[in-house]
Amino acid sequence: MLRRAFLVCLVFMAAGVSYAEPFKIGIMQDKKGEAAKYAPLIEFFSSKGLDVRLEGYRTYVDAANKFAAGEVDAMFAGSGVAGAMIIKGVAEPVLRPVRKDGWSTYWAVVLAQKPSAPFTGDVAYFQDKKIICSSLASSGEFYARSILGPDRQLMKAGSHGMAVHALARGKADIAIVKNRVWDSMKTKYPDIEQVAKDDGENPDGTFIVSRQADKALVGQIRDALLNIENDGSAEARVVKHKLKIVSYIPTTKGDFSHTLVLLKKAGVSEDFKFSY
Repeated sequence: MLRRAFLVCLVFMAAGVSYAEPFKIGIMQDKKGEAAKYAPLIEFFSSKGLDVRLEGYRTYVDAANKFAAGEVDAMFAGSGVAGAMIIKGVAEPVLRPVRKDGWSTYWAVVLAQKPSAPFTGDVAYFQDKKIICSSLASSGEFYARSILGPDRQLMKAGSHGMAVHALARGKADIAIVKNRVWDSMKTKYPDIEQVAKDDGENPDGTFIVSRQADKALVGQIRDALLNIENDGSAEARVVKHKLKIVSYIPTTKGDFSHTLVLLKKAGVSEDFKFSY
């Protein structure tokens, strides 16, 4: 009887090891295909002995709600959602990528069809205009609401690129988008011009972790990413190629100083529900 009980115990212990929960990382998308390019991270982390799974989300709102509900342990997030998670006290920033051309931050730009009226820098400029922007983006909805308040009606786009497309088709009078996205699209839209920009910068694609995540495992994942610049393995090279990055750098709440002010002006607080 004792031998049988011992064997049963071993079976359950083995099952516990075999079915240990992987570390789940959420991927936000600000344009089509954004989540797919993160797939090489799975093999990269596996080569370091880390069991990681990725969860892609079609919209910022979906990603924010899933993270807040504890469905993932960490997330590569836009600064709007990352900043909101920091304000709500459910996450902390760990690191962010440095792109091949050297940038790791971005800001909002205001776009209009040519010829456009000179930007006045105040609410009056937006009076009676249809404004389109990406939900919960510091370079989209949050920037708009930091100026216009939480009650202003806005048109929501699934991504920054979709907002630009809508403006080009005459569906909106103003688009507020991420400057990096606009820079990659502007040659296709000669009839659209930038009329204004945010004065501050926001961290790009920050890796945030839940305060409930296993700290030892977070440390291993952080170290693997921080060392990727000098990692010559095939897995590391594929990640850097697909994500178009050269490295990851440490990122703290201090790097969100402008973002947090922007979000608080937009009405984000500890009880923010990721919708207006």
